[in-house]
Amino acid sequence: MKHLFAILLLSISATLSAQSPARYIDPTIGNVGALLEPTRPTASLPNQPVRVYPIRKDYLDDQITCFPLTAVSHRLGEAFAIRPTIGDVTPDAWSQRMPYDDEITRPWYYCTHLLNTGITVEYTPGRLTGFYRFTFPENTTPSILLDKLNGGPAGWHFTANDKLDATETWQGNVKIYAHIEFTTPGKPDTSQASPAITFPAGTTTIGLRYAISFISPDQAEANFQKEIAHTTFDAVKLHAEQAWSNIINRIRVEGGIEAQRRVFYTALYRCHERMVDITEDGRYYSGYSHKIETDSRPFYVDDWSWDTYLALHPLRTILHPAQEEDMLDSYVRMYKQSGWMPTFPVLFGDYACMNGFHSTVIFLDAWRKGLRKVDMTTAYEGMRKNATDATLLPWRNGPATSLDSFYRTNGWFPALRPGEKESVPQVHPFERRQAVAVTLGASYDDWALQQLAKDLGKTADAQTFAARAHDYTNLWSPERKFFLPKDDKGAWIDIDPKFDGGPGGRDYYDENNGYTYLWQVQENIPALIHLMGGKKAAEERLDQLFREGLGRSKQEFWNKFPDATGLVGQYSMANEPSFHIPYLYNYVGTPWKTQEKIRLLLSTWFRDDIFGIPGDEDGGGMSAFVVFSCMGFYPVTPGLPVYTIGSPVFSKVTIALDNGKQFTLIAHHCSTENKYIQSARIDGVPLKSPWFTHRQLMAGGTLELEMGPKPNTQWGVEATPPGTAD
Repeated sequence: MKHLFAILLLSISATLSAQSPARYIDPTIGNVGALLEPTRPTASLPNQPVRVYPIRKDYLDDQITCFPLTAVSHRLGEAFAIRPTIGDVTPDAWSQRMPYDDEITRPWYYCTHLLNTGITVEYTPGRLTGFYRFTFPENTTPSILLDKLNGGPAGWHFTANDKLDATETWQGNVKIYAHIEFTTPGKPDTSQASPAITFPAGTTTIGLRYAISFISPDQAEANFQKEIAHTTFDAVKLHAEQAWSNIINRIRVEGGIEAQRRVFYTALYRCHERMVDITEDGRYYSGYSHKIETDSRPFYVDDWSWDTYLALHPLRTILHPAQEEDMLDSYVRMYKQSGWMPTFPVLFGDYACMNGFHSTVIFLDAWRKGLRKVDMTTAYEGMRKNATDATLLPWRNGPATSLDSFYRTNGWFPALRPGEKESVPQVHPFERRQAVAVTLGASYDDWALQQLAKDLGKTADAQTFAARAHDYTNLWSPERKFFLPKDDKGAWIDIDPKFDGGPGGRDYYDENNGYTYLWQVQENIPALIHLMGGKKAAEERLDQLFREGLGRSKQEFWNKFPDATGLVGQYSMANEPSFHIPYLYNYVGTPWKTQEKIRLLLSTWFRDDIFGIPGDEDGGGMSAFVVFSCMGFYPVTPGLPVYTIGSPVFSKVTIALDNGKQFTLIAHHCSTENKYIQSARIDGVPLKSPWFTHRQLMAGGTLELEMGPKPNTQWGVEATPPGTAD
């Protein structure tokens, strides 16, 4: 009967895969990085904390080091190591790597074959749990080796010949607990540096069920009993596949080619890797209070707002507004527990990374789009404290420094001249001051705070932050028409904005050069266009961006700017500050150029293969750009509830909304050649400008585009979007 049940489950699963768009997901897309970080073939449930992939140097490494119980945080490490083996367990067994082949990777299932031992490894995820299934060759003696992946206190304690509890310390002070049970009893061996368990000779299949907890060993066992104790591998797999199918089904597409569907749905999967809900039976470990907190509301961690404020949070506001409210409420609780509003909240606390307080923009965007189940009064208090009391220094947390006092008095972050020695000890020795990037980012954040203050009736604050929102103008060079650094005397520092500033341009910019940061005034694009000399001048600068050469070899350029991959001229598709730039042609009266550039960028840099991500994906940050752009619209200015139109790759996109309605985009005659919009209607009414509102989307509107092979240079030339910043 068990055998028949397993066959039935597999049959149901196969049927589900054949019907769901989830079948297009390929977690190996982007597994070979351009120059920096690759994606990982992660198996998990959507937005849940147990995330698993094989640990190896990279996708091209033909040996696996071990299998973890979870990846604790995006690119910040894993916990607990598992290694199956056969034969005698010798002291060097833990260091032997495992050649492999025949990998199968799905969000809900992983499988590989270990060549040296003939062992098949399968895995399927739960929420706080996971299930490994090992199939061993006949007539062998199987063992499973256990190990840790982090320094610090750790321990393994067998409570029976098929059960054990484990503890590991992550990032120096976060305790992670695991409860593990095997489907077959074995003989534990704790005589060596790390434990092992050996099973009776001839055993061919061993299941390893486990649960983790960030609270206690007892909670790990409670999670185990609640979620996985009484189920089978195939049932867990079916549940995980259904969970992904439900998520992916929120957006249905028609048309396009299979490669485009694979790129699109894999990107949508990546958009659900984080944030993750670490709540366990109404409690959670907080790295912000450093204690166990109780709350009836989910608590989410693992977000890098410099990457995710641009498109991932806005996408979630459309697809999962209640979940986005819970995530923002988590930010508020972090502030109340730690005294600071975080920007890169992970399990251990706020990770000092990148620059800016773009969580402020995330809150404004949610507020403007009608999300109200957030304590905005307390949120505003935390955001205001960041704006007045916190340091703006990149990769630093904490109170303001002398540089911050200078900025808040004078309106620009002071830069050093080439060769000038750093005198402020708090400046990160590698990340440097990033003076122009910090000024531009702070201006956007202050604009967002001003907008919130105005909406919340805080008139004095609104006036204060309205003035600060224009600080970006202090670094605009009218002569050179770039944003350029000034010293603390207010004198311009003469640099080459294409190449100066040390590694990643970090003395002045951040990971990108002045050609990218020329466009970092998303909050007030009309004002930026005015600085450039009007629409025609801005259009010419956009053209120049996509045509400008490196002025040196690629080797020399990428040695200094490794993040600036996915190049088209000086435009870098591979880094977040560039995402909105191709859409800016809509603002200067030539939207057909946006349509051409978006199709070029998608087809060139986002492919359905292991090289298919041009730069650091950053846990959904880049993938959200792909999801929006493939659908045919994009939120250029988070904080304004408006979307600008690009060029959809599908003939029909249907988004299922939480309110029971559907937003539909129909692109008649859409194809690889027919990428240009000839005319548009929304809800049957002719649309003459390349924008529509969040209200229209959430009302279940229908946007219809007539597509053709040649630009219609008369459509969409009205270049003032609704809700333009004041």
